[in-house]
Amino acid sequence: MPRPSLPQVAAAAALSLLCCLPAQAGKTLEAIRARGQLVCGVNTGLAGFSATDSQGRWSGLDVDFCRATAAAVLGDGGKVKYVPLNAQQRFTALQSGEVDLLARNTTFTLTRDASLGLHTTAVTYYDGQGFMVSAKSGIKSARQLKGQTVCVQSGTTTEKNLSDYSRAHKLNLKPVVFEKFEAATGAYFAGRCAAYSTDASGLASTRTKEAKNPAEHLILPELISKEPLGPMVRRGDDEWFAIVKWVVHGLLEAEEYGVTQANVETMKASADPLVKRLLGTGEDMGKLLGLERDWLARAIQTTGNYGEIFERNVGAQSALKLPRGANRLWNQGGLMYPLPLR
Repeated sequence: MPRPSLPQVAAAAALSLLCCLPAQAGKTLEAIRARGQLVCGVNTGLAGFSATDSQGRWSGLDVDFCRATAAAVLGDGGKVKYVPLNAQQRFTALQSGEVDLLARNTTFTLTRDASLGLHTTAVTYYDGQGFMVSAKSGIKSARQLKGQTVCVQSGTTTEKNLSDYSRAHKLNLKPVVFEKFEAATGAYFAGRCAAYSTDASGLASTRTKEAKNPAEHLILPELISKEPLGPMVRRGDDEWFAIVKWVVHGLLEAEEYGVTQANVETMKASADPLVKRLLGTGEDMGKLLGLERDWLARAIQTTGNYGEIFERNVGAQSALKLPRGANRLWNQGGLMYPLPLR
C-alpha cells in the first residue's frame, strides 16, 4: 500500500482538529444570550401544544420544546418570552426576527422548507389531517361527506389537503374558510358546517376544550394527509439550526436510554459511554454546538425526555389522552428515530 503524501497527511490532521474545535456562536444564539431570553412563537391557544391557563402560564408540547431549548442555551427553562401567533402571522414573525424559534404545530412541507427562507429542524409530532362531525349526523366515514360544507382555517395546509382529497375522491366538498382558528371552530359548533377539518391532534384538542359536550362530536377514522410537525428557524444561521435540531434529538435519545427528569442526576454516575455523552460527564458534545457540556442534562431536568413531554401534554396523563401511535420510538414500532449523539 502506498504511503500517504504530505498534503494528504496534512489534510487529515486538519480535519481531525476541526472536528474537535468548539463551535462559534451564531448570531441568533448571541442575541438570545445578550437579552437573556429566548423568544418563541407559539399558537394563540391549542390545548396540548401551546395554551395559557387562568394565571397566564403557558403549557403544551410545543411550549416544552421552547423551555428545553432555553434550558440548553441559557441554563434556565423559564427564560422564554412566548409570542402567540395565528396561522397567517407565524412565518412573517420568524422571517422578520420577531421570534427566534417557531414552535407552533407547523407542518413541514417542501414549499415551506424551500421558499420561505426558513429551515425545518426535527419532527416533534407526527400527525395527519382528519374530520370532526356531529355524532347525531350519522356520518361514520369521510366518504359520507359528499357535497357537505367543511369549516377550515386559512393560511394552513388544511385548505389544500381538503381540496386534493375532495378532487381525488369526487366528493365536491365545500370549504368554508376562516382566518382565525376561533372563528372556524365557532362556526362548526354553531352548525354552519357539517364538519370541521384540521390535524387530528387539533381535532382532539378542540373537542376536549371547546365542545360543550365532547361526546356529541365524532372524529372520523380517516387521515387524509401526512402532517409532520416541528420547530422552524430562519435560514442563514447554521449554528442555531443545529442547536434546535439536537435539542429535539437529544430528548428522544434520552427517552431511548431511560434518562428522565427524575433520575437525570443519578444517571450522571452511569458508566455507559452514551449516557455520559448525553449528560456531559463524558465526551463534551456541548462545545460542538457552542454550549456548555451539560446543555442536554439541563434540558432534561426542565422538561423530562420526549416521552415525558408527550404523555404530560397530549398523552395518557393529559386531558386529550391521544395514543402514542406513530410518535413511539423506532424500537417500539413508531417513527421517532433519534440521530446518534456521538
